[in-house]
Amino acid sequence: MATRNLLIGIDSGTQSTKALVVDAKSGKVLGEASEAYDLIPNLPAGAKEQDPETWRKATANSIRKALKTAKAKAGEVRAIGISGQQHGFVPLDKKGKVIRPAKLWCDTSTIAECEEITRQLGGSAKTIKAIGNTVLPGFTASKILWMKKREPKNFKKLATVLLPHDYLNHWLTGRAVMEYGDASGTALLDVRNRKWCGQALKAIDADLAGKLPELMPSDQPVGRLSQAAADELGLTTEVLVSAGGGDNMMGAIGTGNTEEGVITASFGTSGTIYACAEKPVVDPDGEIAAFCDSTNRWLPLLCTMNVTVATEMLRKQFNWTHDQYAKGAAKVPAGSDGLLLLPYLDGERTPNVANGTGVFFGTNTRTFNRDHYARAAMEGVTLGMNYGLRRLAKLGVRPTQIRATGGGAKSKLWRQIMADVFDAEVVTLKVAEGAAFGAALQALWCWRLQCGEKISITEITDTFVKLNPRETAVPIEDNVEIYEEMQILQDEVSTSLREAFIRHRAIVTG
Repeated sequence: MATRNLLIGIDSGTQSTKALVVDAKSGKVLGEASEAYDLIPNLPAGAKEQDPETWRKATANSIRKALKTAKAKAGEVRAIGISGQQHGFVPLDKKGKVIRPAKLWCDTSTIAECEEITRQLGGSAKTIKAIGNTVLPGFTASKILWMKKREPKNFKKLATVLLPHDYLNHWLTGRAVMEYGDASGTALLDVRNRKWCGQALKAIDADLAGKLPELMPSDQPVGRLSQAAADELGLTTEVLVSAGGGDNMMGAIGTGNTEEGVITASFGTSGTIYACAEKPVVDPDGEIAAFCDSTNRWLPLLCTMNVTVATEMLRKQFNWTHDQYAKGAAKVPAGSDGLLLLPYLDGERTPNVANGTGVFFGTNTRTFNRDHYARAAMEGVTLGMNYGLRRLAKLGVRPTQIRATGGGAKSKLWRQIMADVFDAEVVTLKVAEGAAFGAALQALWCWRLQCGEKISITEITDTFVKLNPRETAVPIEDNVEIYEEMQILQDEVSTSLREAFIRHRAIVTG
C-alpha cells in the first residue's frame, strides 16, 4: 500500500480537546478522538481558570488515540495544526515553565483593569483608534495587568506571554511565537497594521514589550516537532507544526469562510459569528471585534459568552437527554408565548454587560413549565447572537449564507430557530468539528507551501469543505416576524436592567 500523507488537526477548547487525522489527498477524516476536562473549581466569582498542563495532556492523549483509530504510521504524518480557545493568559517564566493557571476568555474578574487600561489610552474612542478594539474582560491585556496588581510575586517571574494555542505550539516545537489572528484578541495588537501597540503595552507595564513573543504570518510553520514531543506522540521530528490560531480563526477555515460573503455562526459554550474581510473592519462603537484571521486577512467577529451553557444548564436540571430536550422545546410555538431569556449567565461581551446575570422575562402560569423554558433558552441565546449580526450588517458585512457549527448546530429545531431569527439560509458542514478541521487544513496549506507549491487557502477550502444539504434550514416568514418582535423586547429588557445588574453584583460580591 502506498504511503499516505496525513495531517493532524487539534481543537483545544474550554471543555475538551479534539483531534482529527485527515488525509491530505481526499480531506477525509480517518480518525478522531477527544478528551474532556473541567475548569478549576471553587474560584472567586467571575474567575475562570485552567491549568495549561491539562490541555497538553489532553492533546497528547487525543493525538495518540486518533492516530490509532486511523491506523497511522509515524512516517505518514506531515503536519500538525493547533486551534485553541482565544484570549487565555498563559504566563511563562524564564525557564519556559507555567507560573500560574491560565485565566480564560470567560473570566470576568478583570473589569477594573479594563477600565484602567482604557483610561491610560485616553478613553474608548482613542483606544479603538490605537488598537482597533475596545479592552474587554475577555481579552488578554487586562489579565496581564490583573496579575501585576494582584499577584506581584508572580508578575516578577513573567518572562513570556502566550495564548493557549501558542503554549501547545511551544510544547511541540520549543518555540514561543504568536500569529496575527490569535494575537489580535489580546487587545495589545494594532490590528490595522499587524504590530504590537506601544501605547497599550505601556498602559500595562513599561517592560511588557520584551515579554511578548515574535509575531508571525499565518501561512508559515512554527517549526518541526522537538525530539521530546515526537517521542511522546509516537511521531518523527520531520512533522511540521503550522502557525495555528484561535478557535474562531480555525473555525473560519474549517467552514470554508475564507472569502467575502460567507458568515460562520458557532453555537458552542460561547457563541461567535464572523466573516472574512480583505480589509480591517473596525467598529467605532467597539461592539464588533476587529480581529485578524489566520489566513493573513481580517475576521470581524462578535462573541456572546452564553450559548450551550444556558441550554445545558436547563437540560441537566430537567434530567433530560438531548432528544428529550428537543422534543420538549418543539412542543412550544415560536416566541415561546412571550417567555424570553436574557442569557447573561456569566456576564456578557456582546453587548458588553460584564455585570449581567441571566433573566427569564415573561414567566406566568402558562409559560412556567419545562418545555417553554427549554425553547426560550434556545431562542434567547440566538437572539443574543443576532444582536451582533445586525451590528455587522451596519458595518457593511452582509451574509449570502450562514454556516452553522458547534453543538447547537446539531439540533434540527435549533437550526430552524437560527434561520428564523437571522432571516437567512442556514447550512451545516459534513465535517462538524470546524476548528479542528480548519487546523488540519491550515497545516495542509503550510505543508504544501513548504513543498514549493503556490496555492491559496481558499483553493484548499473550496476543495475540501463540503456542505450537508440535508440539514439546510430556510426562514419561515411568520416566525421571522415573531422573532423581530422578540428581538426588540430582548434589547429593551437588556438596556433597562443595566444599572440593576451593577447593584446586583455589588450585593453578591459584598
